[in-house]
Amino acid sequence: MPRSPLALAALASVAVPGLDVYDVLRSPHSDADFDVVVVKDATGKRWVVRAPRRAAAGAALEAEQGLLTALGRAHDTELVSFDVPRPKGAASMAGDEGRAIVYSEVPGAPLVLARLESGPGLAASLGRAIAEIHELPPALVEDEGLPTYDAEQYRQRRLAELDAGIQTGKIPPRLADRWERQLENVSWWRFEPTVVHGDLGEHQIVVAGDSVRGIVDWMDARVADPADDLSWLVASAPEDIVDSVMEAYRLRRRESPDSHLLDRARLASELALLRWLMYGVRTDNADVVEDGVGMLADLETMLFDEGDDS
Repeated sequence: MPRSPLALAALASVAVPGLDVYDVLRSPHSDADFDVVVVKDATGKRWVVRAPRRAAAGAALEAEQGLLTALGRAHDTELVSFDVPRPKGAASMAGDEGRAIVYSEVPGAPLVLARLESGPGLAASLGRAIAEIHELPPALVEDEGLPTYDAEQYRQRRLAELDAGIQTGKIPPRLADRWERQLENVSWWRFEPTVVHGDLGEHQIVVAGDSVRGIVDWMDARVADPADDLSWLVASAPEDIVDSVMEAYRLRRRESPDSHLLDRARLASELALLRWLMYGVRTDNADVVEDGVGMLADLETMLFDEGDDS
């Protein structure tokens, strides 16, 4: 059962000695894995409280703490321009889910992709921020024991995901063939692995004015394919927005151009639907499975009705 906002506020007071809670609001970021609230203290400062609902989510939350500390130092030394939530305390909970973590909130508002305009403003700031993630030293992630893949390992991991999906019998054959061809095209998979956020999207990007001020939710960080952090963008943004973001991104990157970066990003955006389906299969959640099957059918119709079977 979800924990009440008042219960999470009480945990915040335990986790951060001296925190005087004045108000508490449930966050829209609560989901199947976490209860999340925002509390305000008597001075008006806002804090985020995240409590895991499952033991696996609690382990992921603990693993994130060291990375957030390292990323905070990267911001303070101007290695990156964006800030991250700073862990300020933790409180044990009943059961085996783990600990509730309290963070200082990054000021700003979530990015709204539909309001993004092409050109040198926020779109360019977004491109630079994503590039800054990919320019971080891999040791920053490796030192926290988070996953690290080379290009071939990551291609094989994607192939294994596809094979598992095919075995369910729930993937439209034309989609399975399309994805298999793209994964077997080794010319696409000659990339330099980078630090990636791993779950980037509008809700993870905090903006103010024309600038990206913060990036949150780093539990899926790893060293892997930089295309993963662009998949949400190529799936949802108009072409002129993608062009503006990518122009700033490429100017900020030091690596040689990756000619198939956006190809892999589009593939990753499609495979996200497969992962959603497989989440439903693993958790025996019939509603998620039905949703995943429907989204895959819609994707097949969109791709092949438009004649894109590459």
